[in-house]
Amino acid sequence: MPFVKLQKNKAYFKRYQVKYRRRREGKTDYYARKRLVTQAKNKYNSPKYRLVVRFTNTDVICQIVYAKIQGDVVLAAAYSHELPRYGVKVGLTNWSAAYATGLLVARRVLTKLGLADKYEGFPEIDGSAQEVEAIEDGPRPFKAFLDVGLRRTTTGSKVFAAMKGASDGGVFVPHSETRFPGYDAESKELDADTLRDYIFGGHVAEYMRSLKEEDEERYNAQFSRFIKAGVAADDLEGMYAAAHKAIRADPSFKPTEKKADAKPRRLQTPLNAKQRKDRVRQKIEAFKRAQAQQ
Repeated sequence: MPFVKLQKNKAYFKRYQVKYRRRREGKTDYYARKRLVTQAKNKYNSPKYRLVVRFTNTDVICQIVYAKIQGDVVLAAAYSHELPRYGVKVGLTNWSAAYATGLLVARRVLTKLGLADKYEGFPEIDGSAQEVEAIEDGPRPFKAFLDVGLRRTTTGSKVFAAMKGASDGGVFVPHSETRFPGYDAESKELDADTLRDYIFGGHVAEYMRSLKEEDEERYNAQFSRFIKAGVAADDLEGMYAAAHKAIRADPSFKPTEKKADAKPRRLQTPLNAKQRKDRVRQKIEAFKRAQAQQ
């Protein structure tokens, strides 16, 4: 038998240092976080803002965050479950919804900081890649760096939809056009029409039409919520265009109305050993009385 070197010996385990808890849980990329949080010393106590984009199975989350010693502080936040208020009733996790959520958080944070009138962004959406530029004789644009977390930054990813929405909303997010849908790596050019289609749900509308022609039963099952809401393939562009206009008109947060008749939920106090035995005794006695009466 050949000699096999023992790699994990006693010295290895004595010197082993566990990773941070959120790294062990697979929640935080500390290599990226260090670079997103570290601020230059000559900027004193100026916060370094991040555009944090996260996705769940049913929601898109966009937040403007900065780091402090005590922990991260959220300056503004927007969620795709707020979009029904602006007319987008279905498809709250697709590319177009991510764009609208990014637009919402941008307009919300600029309104909060008093920059909404000075930096309107790009209301006319033509699909071109643009960045916010500083105005003359005025404050510089609000700057935030994209924080994608552990999500893969592939071409066409939805994290870039939220980034594009925030950029068009007036927030300066440094980026290039290379990860937008419609970018050709060979010619190194961006097809603006393809990007515009994604912003207004054109790719969803095209799939809806093709699926309805090929398999109507599957279409009815897959787009049942669209059918119930009365949203057809031809209605998507108008729906998202109206939502963008409504977001710019009023990006403020509206808390959900709580039902007045909702009763507070009270948790039952667990019984101790004596109480449990007494409860069993009472049940036995009740059973015996019922048997005697029969």
